[in-house]
Amino acid sequence: MTAPATLVAAAPWPVFFTACVAVFLVSVDSTVLFAAFSQLRGSFAGSAASDVSWVINAYTVVYAALLVPAGRLADTHGRKRVFMVGVSLFLAASMACGLAPNLGSLVAARVLQAVGAALLTPASLAIVLAAFPIEKRAVVVSLWGAVGGLAAAVGPSLGSWIVDAAGWRWAFFINLPPALWSLWRARTRLPDSAPAVTRHRPDVVGVLLLAFGVGALTWAVVRTEAQAIASPQVLGGVVTGIVLLTAFVYWARWRPEPALDLRLFANRSYSAVNLATLVFGMAFSMMFFGFFFFMTGIWHYSLPLAGLSITPGPLMVVPVAMIAGRIATRAGHRPLLIAGCLLIASGGLWQALVPGLDPDYLHDWLPSQLLTGIGVGMALPSLSGAAVASLGPAQYGVGSAVNQAVRQFGSVLGVALTVVLVGAEALDLEAFRRLCYCYAALAVLAAALCSGVQTRPRR
Repeated sequence: MTAPATLVAAAPWPVFFTACVAVFLVSVDSTVLFAAFSQLRGSFAGSAASDVSWVINAYTVVYAALLVPAGRLADTHGRKRVFMVGVSLFLAASMACGLAPNLGSLVAARVLQAVGAALLTPASLAIVLAAFPIEKRAVVVSLWGAVGGLAAAVGPSLGSWIVDAAGWRWAFFINLPPALWSLWRARTRLPDSAPAVTRHRPDVVGVLLLAFGVGALTWAVVRTEAQAIASPQVLGGVVTGIVLLTAFVYWARWRPEPALDLRLFANRSYSAVNLATLVFGMAFSMMFFGFFFFMTGIWHYSLPLAGLSITPGPLMVVPVAMIAGRIATRAGHRPLLIAGCLLIASGGLWQALVPGLDPDYLHDWLPSQLLTGIGVGMALPSLSGAAVASLGPAQYGVGSAVNQAVRQFGSVLGVALTVVLVGAEALDLEAFRRLCYCYAALAVLAAALCSGVQTRPRR
């Protein structure tokens, strides 16, 4: 279906900037609390690492589960309207997070924040696509994905400075000015759009099955920090998660408008890239989460210094992504995906084998930052691009939303595994090395899965 004429006629780059400011905030909030994890544990005395991890995981699980149905809401209720509702909800929830008096209320506010994030993200992409002519949309999607990737990469560095200077609550309060600006710009600058498709009843059952299924598996993983793997709690969580996700698959097969259209995965290249995205999301979150555990727990850096120490990696993402985008138009995404994942694995092996107890940043740490930064710049935008490259125009929006949701689910599992591996009160070097070997192995697995991606343009 063609976009409304009012959106196509609107000045495209102001529309892009307005939409992407909100998306930047959403992506930053998915990783900014990696730097605040230790301070959060100190603020809520008596809380286990597995409990505090839900401040991160509750946001990510709900955000991922709602992305696809939220995209349909944007199509059925108007993209500008849903975008503004999402920004407003994200704004209010950010204030509630900053004012939360206890851990339970903070987790609840993060759930509300995730609902707002899920509403605005697919609406933002739809608004941006409609603002540009068809021949420029591939480039615009790459730029839109790079904004999210950059935000996720700089989140931990930004969070370290904010948390050290003003406390973890300001990791949420800092959202308020940009969100207010984006809301004002959306009201005054984004053109109105009529609903793109006929309204239908949302798949509430499918969303709940998906969210609670992933949540149960995540809960089971983080419980292994305090319980044996064969304990009733852990096994019960695993069984519950598998049962709920199996029920979701059966539900989605006959539902006319499911929360997740499983027919997308009939495309072999799309299935391969989403499996790779799931594994990559696990490695990505484990990598950044582990950085702060190491810098603050073993080398005993201050938070600002820890944030500065991991900055070279994120700084590599945007220039590498720009070059990678040009290569992908000629050679396809597969070479970039494989090379990027293997570079991340190399960085993980370097961190497992080289750094010791005595700090030596230039020799022991900086090379791994450059390796992982280049790898992320090659792989992360390419995953987004490859996910939609093999789909038809009618599947473009939902295919992109599914891919983002899959990466978020991978991030949830990665955070859970990190808490299990290095979430103890006293971090030791061996635990960190196990984490590095683990995420390096996941990156190699992602590279292997990317061998099934076929997006090379036909001559």
